[in-house]
Order: sequence, then C-alpha cells, then structure tokens
Amino acid sequence: MIKLRGTLNVRTINGRNGDFNVGRLATEIGEFAVKDPELEQYDEGRYEGDFGIDQIYPTSYVAGGRMVMEVRARIGLWALDGIDDLRPEDEAPITEPDPVDESPVPVTPPASETDDEPVADASEDTLVTLFGTLWPLCDEVKLDPTVDRPRFRAQKDHLKSTGYKFRPLDQVWVKES
Repeated sequence: MIKLRGTLNVRTINGRNGDFNVGRLATEIGEFAVKDPELEQYDEGRYEGDFGIDQIYPTSYVAGGRMVMEVRARIGLWALDGIDDLRPEDEAPITEPDPVDESPVPVTPPASETDDEPVADASEDTLVTLFGTLWPLCDEVKLDPTVDRPRFRAQKDHLKSTGYKFRPLDQVWVKES
C-alpha cells in the first residue's frame, strides 16, 4: 500500500441500474479513476485527505460509441479532512458504465431488491438477509464495502430511507434523532 495526499472528486451518474458513484483521485504522482464500492455512500463533492492505495492498474470500457482506456486506483484507506462542492470543470457530463455491469461474476441482488416492497418497509427476515451480522442496526453503522455492489447499494438505500445520515469524515452512518 502506498499513502498519497490527494483530492477525490465524486460524481453521481444515473445509469440503467439506477444512480451510482465514480471518482477521480488527483495526487502528486497522477490522476486515477476510482470505482470502489465504498464510493456509493458519498454525496457528490471534492474530498481532500490521505489515501492508501492498494493497487494501480489499467482498464478499459466502451461507452458512448468510444473505447475508453484509464488507470484505476483501488483505495484501501481513506483519511479525509475536507469536503467541498465540485468545481464547474468537475461537473461536465460523463458517460461511464455502472461498476455492477463490470462484475466478472453475475451477482444475485438481496431479497429487498427483488421484492416489490420498498427497502424501508422490508420485513425483519429481509433485513436480516440484507445486513447479515450488522443486524439489528445500532445508532452508528459502518457498512462493509466488500459485499457485492447491489447489496451495498440496498443497504445504503435502507439506511437513507430510515433516517440515517452518512458522515464521510468518519465513514459511518449515524441515526438522526
């Protein structure tokens, strides 16, 4: 792992699977695309801090009739110390594939995503399946970004719909009173 100081610009994109977040990490050694599941929790904005990068690797995808080659960074450690709004140049429209579509193995969404009932009104059994060992939820919840991305999104959506607010500097969800 290498530790770098940088600025992470997080963007929300509306894709065919719903909204998803992508990032661009600018550091002294270069700029990297970031598609980590943990980004799903963050609001659009500029996050400054120290980032522990586990891996830097090249990748490509096809979007909007063009082939895009990029260098990605996988972030293992986030130590944020500042949050700002995106600058105008960071808000230009972009076309990117949903990271769920890039998964090498098809994932099965948790029951709450396949049922017709909203996540906020899910049954106890559905919530136990969705959150696993995190259930029952406490007033402060730290999600595990290593679960599959559809489950992570469903967990985030449930927390938002039941009055939790994400605190990015601490990287936890807190129940608002």
